[in-house]
Amino acid sequence: MSIYQQVLTFIHRPEPESFERLALDVFRHQFETVGAYRSYCEGRRIQPDAVGGVDDIPAVSNVAFKYACLASDRAERSPDAAVFLTSGTTQGRERRGRHVVARPDIYRASAMAHLRTMLFPDARRMAILAMHPTADVMPESSLSAMISWSIEEFGTRRILTAASRERVDAAEAIAFLAYCEARREPVCIMGTTAAFAALASGLRSGNRKIRLAAGSRMMDTGGAKGQIVPMPASEVIAQAGDLLAIAPAMVINEYGMTELSSQLYDATSFNCPRALTAEERYKIPPPWLHVTARDPMTLRPMPDGEVGMLTFFDLANVGSVSAVMTEDLGYVERGRVHVLGRAAGEARGCALGIGEFAAAEAAEDIR
Repeated sequence: MSIYQQVLTFIHRPEPESFERLALDVFRHQFETVGAYRSYCEGRRIQPDAVGGVDDIPAVSNVAFKYACLASDRAERSPDAAVFLTSGTTQGRERRGRHVVARPDIYRASAMAHLRTMLFPDARRMAILAMHPTADVMPESSLSAMISWSIEEFGTRRILTAASRERVDAAEAIAFLAYCEARREPVCIMGTTAAFAALASGLRSGNRKIRLAAGSRMMDTGGAKGQIVPMPASEVIAQAGDLLAIAPAMVINEYGMTELSSQLYDATSFNCPRALTAEERYKIPPPWLHVTARDPMTLRPMPDGEVGMLTFFDLANVGSVSAVMTEDLGYVERGRVHVLGRAAGEARGCALGIGEFAAAEAAEDIR
């Protein structure tokens, strides 16, 4: 069985006791097939035989995806591979991160399996309002891919995409929601925080409130691009209740990024019986995504409950690099992930290896 098939099998039938073994096999595969990553590991004098556990696998900064091709040689040449690009809002579009996904079917399996658990635990198909372009309009967006797959797997025939590359059509979205309100038809709204802010503004400017049917829900993916004052997650929850009558437990914030093939979602009383109170918000990773908080200087995992740079090992990234350190601060406690936000200034871990990756990419070109 190929390493890709092993990962796909794990996603469909997770066996936690075999995660560590599979993670080490995935690391060995990536060391052998991803040239820039192999050069990076060798530069740190790390060989696969010396790595004893998942926390010892060298993590790259998510920023490194802007500077090198972190994909297997076969994936880079494959016509079946998908290429997803970051928005490039921090350093300009010329420095967009690029994630080559060798097996989009593994990405889809990962994304939909955990979304089914966290946003559709009632196995309900419903009307979907997408407030972000779908994959046919924005094929380079991993979020667009997720929304298109969600429509296929969880939607009814009543679907609206109220967004283009340039704008969100709040008026069209409001008309769609009003139609569903009149029919007492539950709706799932999917989009960025900025898109929901535009919807909320449209409702308030028209002095209007919509009372969506029970069971309606929202997936808030974050993202404040276009907002003068970013709307915090707590405000998204409050506005969804006030303007759309969506219960707080049905507003689920997603944490994901282009450089990963798996996502985390808020645990609430709707999707997680262990959620203690309506106010307590933490995120749950799927079984194939290992999360640690790391010391930005030593890069070692922090003790349970202590703040560090959030770092992931994503089995679903099997065709690229699975160990990815982010620029986000957070902590992990009893498997619950608490995201605190972007680190201020430039932490050492966030810029880790950028020069090494640029040099590694140049060396690969010479070869």
